[in-house]
This record gives sequence, C-alpha cells and structure tokens, in this order.
Amino acid sequence: MELMPLPLVIAANTFVGKPWASGAGTLLAAFTVALVALFGLADLAGLQLLSQALPAQRRFAVDAGVIVTAAAAAGFLFQPIRRDMAAFLPIHPENPVHTLALVLSTLLLGTQVTLIAFTDVLGSNLAQPPLNVVDVLEGEAPFLIIAAAGVGIFMRRNARHAAERLGLVVPAWRHVILALAVAGLFLGLSQASDILSHSLTPDIARRVDSTTQHVFGQLGGPLGIAALALLPGICEEVLFRGALQPRIGVLATALLFTSIHTEYGLSIDTLAVFVLALGLGFVRKYTNTTTSCACHVSYNLLVGIGIAGAALNVALVLEVVLIAVSAYAIWRHR
Repeated sequence: MELMPLPLVIAANTFVGKPWASGAGTLLAAFTVALVALFGLADLAGLQLLSQALPAQRRFAVDAGVIVTAAAAAGFLFQPIRRDMAAFLPIHPENPVHTLALVLSTLLLGTQVTLIAFTDVLGSNLAQPPLNVVDVLEGEAPFLIIAAAGVGIFMRRNARHAAERLGLVVPAWRHVILALAVAGLFLGLSQASDILSHSLTPDIARRVDSTTQHVFGQLGGPLGIAALALLPGICEEVLFRGALQPRIGVLATALLFTSIHTEYGLSIDTLAVFVLALGLGFVRKYTNTTTSCACHVSYNLLVGIGIAGAALNVALVLEVVLIAVSAYAIWRHR
C-alpha cells in the first residue's frame, strides 16, 4: 500500500523540463484525486469497500471525509491556487512534482485524520498481529524509496545531488551534540505526556499502552530495538524532513508525520508526537536531515531501552551537559 504513489511520483519526475510538464502534472494529480473521490463515492453508494464491521454512521462519516479530502486536494489542480501557495512556500506552480506533492500530502493528511476521527484505530491495531523486524522494514522502507524517487534520483539528479537535496550531508560536531541533546529533551517530553495522559485520560491511556504493547511487544530484544530505532528514524526523516519539508514547510510536515502514527489514536500522546515532529522540523531547518535522523534514532533508542533508577540520574546530568555544549556551539556559530 505504501508504494502505491511510486509510479505517479516517477511519472511526475519524467515530466520535469518538458514543454507540456505543467499540464501533464495537473492531469496526473487529477487522476489521483479522482481515484480517491471515486473510492468514497463507491463506498457511499453501497459497494462496501471499507470494513463491513464499520457501523453505518461511522461508514458515512469516513466516506464523507474521504470525499471532502479529495475536494480539498482538487484545489491544487488550479494553477492560480498554486501561485498563491508559492507566495509563502518554496514551490513552483508549473512543476509537476510540486503539484503532485501538494495533492498527495493533502490526500494523506485528510484520509488519515478521517480514519483517526471516525474509526477505532486502536482496536484495529489490536486486531492485527504483532510486528516483527521484517514488518518494520516493509513498513518503513517505502518512505525512503518514495523520498528518493520524489527528488528524482537517477532521473533528474545523480545520487550525490539527490542526497544534497534531501539534506543528507556529513554533520558538524555541534550538530551531533545538538541531536543528542534534543533527543534527551524529547524523552523528557514523552515521559511528561505519559504522566499527563494517565492523569487526565486514564482510560484512553490504558488503551494506548495496551495497543503499543501488542503492536511492538515482540520487538523488545536487541535486534527489535535496533530496528525500531534505525528504520523509522532514518526512513521517516528522509521522506518527511528531507523531501517534503523544504517544499511544504515545518507545520504541514509535522501534521503529516503525526497523522501516520495511528497507534496513539486521539490522545495526548498524539499531541506529544506533533510537538516532537515540530522539534525535528526545526532541527532539520537549522541544520540538516542527517542531524534530524540522528536525533530521531537517538530518541527511539532511548525509548526502546528505557532509563530508570540510578541510570536516570546519570542521564539527567549528561543531558544538562549536552544542552550546555549545544548552547555554546550555537552561540559561537551564530
């Protein structure tokens, strides 16, 4: 499923530079919008493309959400609207890749928000088998593939230029220190949100805990922890912060990133993910994608291994040192 947009992304890249690129890109994006709209309309008409276990009212809400999402994405088919967007986003209204990126981003965000709002995503995740390392690889690798295709690797750019466009560069030492410091701050935020969630919404918090344990419970060994740290930390960052953020901005990218983490449903944990996504976005904006990858991987690793007792005291001291060194490095290079 995750690789379904890949042929569209490749096609859009092949259009770049052609005299008819803008029109062809619009037609490609229109085809994508039409498919999504037809899905919603067909299910609404009674074909039951969604799960038959979904109650009628929720089914109607999901279908309506999908159709509204398609209508919103259709707005980007009009070049005047893309020109207006170009006034505050670094996009080119005639570029077919940028047109498709706007449409696909809108469709992803709208459909994910619809599913989170009107279906029991926590229950759906509980009904699925627990993840193993291969599942994580299969789920994350498409992000990396689409990111590489999106920037036109081996089509418009060679490997080196594609890496530069994605922000994959050798980081300075201060960037590495910053990544570790921010990862520690993220861990503190995550623990605070967990406490807040169990205090304010204990029932939802227990469901989130149960779902998380079910989904990731078989990945508690060294290989599983490494997979959960490295694969999402690299693949998600390269797509969201590397490929998308330079075009659609920090806020929209953070919303998209949050929307794919359905294992938290509608909860305080989801809000925490959004804050983390904003933080990663600003790390990317002021450094590079390599640094945001290092930050994401480090955070996932800290969550995976867990820190408590005496180790927590050591970690707090180390975090203060990292923040101080980062602040000094930023001040020196301001």
